[in-house]
Amino acid sequence: MLKTQAKYNLGQVVRHKRHPFRGVVFDVDPSFNNTEEWYQAIPEELRPRKDQPFYHLLAENETSYYIAYVSEQNLLPDMSGEPVDHPDIPDLFGPFEDGHYPLHFQLN
Repeated sequence: MLKTQAKYNLGQVVRHKRHPFRGVVFDVDPSFNNTEEWYQAIPEELRPRKDQPFYHLLAENETSYYIAYVSEQNLLPDMSGEPVDHPDIPDLFGPFEDGHYPLHFQLN
């Protein structure tokens, strides 16, 4: 059995290595858990490995807010110290503090 440990935590602000967006981690899959159609839509030379954590992000760019699904290899910690303005953040997290968002609920 492959043991995978996520590099980023729930509530952490991250940014994409190649694309101009950042977001807050709200869920983590230990390995790829999306559709094959979604995976095949990524150009082959940019396709991430499936055997790594994939992160669900409340994401933002300069023009919109959305949910992103991103492999660990394509993320970096966001060191800006700036909050993310996604409108769904208050549903899951408390106020931005010390570079991250605390969870509103207890995990099992």
